[in-house]
Amino acid sequence: MEHHPFFSIRQISASYPEPELQPDGGKRLVIVQGQKVLHSAGNSPSVIHAFNPLPPGTAPEGPLYLGMGDGIPFYTMELPGYRPVPEGYCLSAPRELYGTIPDDEVALAAYAIRILDFDRSTRFCGRCGKKTRPLRTERARFCTDCNRIVYPRLSPAIIVLIRKGDEVLLARSPGYTSGVYSVLAGFVEPGENLEDAVRREVAEEVGVVVENIRYFGSEPWPFPDSLMIGFVADYARGEIVIDAKEIESAAWFTRDNLPLLPSPISISRALIEAWRRGDM
Repeated sequence: MEHHPFFSIRQISASYPEPELQPDGGKRLVIVQGQKVLHSAGNSPSVIHAFNPLPPGTAPEGPLYLGMGDGIPFYTMELPGYRPVPEGYCLSAPRELYGTIPDDEVALAAYAIRILDFDRSTRFCGRCGKKTRPLRTERARFCTDCNRIVYPRLSPAIIVLIRKGDEVLLARSPGYTSGVYSVLAGFVEPGENLEDAVRREVAEEVGVVVENIRYFGSEPWPFPDSLMIGFVADYARGEIVIDAKEIESAAWFTRDNLPLLPSPISISRALIEAWRRGDM
């Protein structure tokens, strides 16, 4: 039942210490603008760029180290919003690139966006307000004033498919694309284990009680810092009563009458497809 997530970064490893700067030809670059990544246009697009030559108008100001891949150091940098997109290139969100570039490159694009966001949001110490600097020995920033070390944050969230006989419970959030239903999800609260988070979120959002909770798989979702932890659970009792703040509709569906479903790149869709195939 293990799910191998699309967004798992496997192409590079965050090897430390960070290598010394190498000649331009010996490193690769991912260029980010906001929540989008720069990629070449044409029949074989790519988000990976050489340092020499760089895409025109994208001078690397303080490239940020990502890791090593096949002995080559990878970096990311931010393209300021005021700079135009170079001719022959496009800006796209990682999810939009699914199916047009290799999966590992899409994961790399998402990873670069996440690491840049971490760097951008921790340039000043949250304790004393002084400037921080990146460490060369691990993925962290260090405050030289109060000695605080800050690491990239992960926000765990559960996502669960609920079965009842030959039916599955799907719900619709107001933020979804029109007509799309999915499985339930929510963030884990401090002091809460994952199974209790499943029980609480299900009870809060649709009012039913579940049992026989078991692990399905996980998927990093770096927008900006979630880790989706997937479960399957069985219906125990209760009638559907939705939390109108979170859910606008919820119902039981059979394999023959499924509504519109989430994107195929998501763990939510992987859960539904595994159930539809009879793998659980």
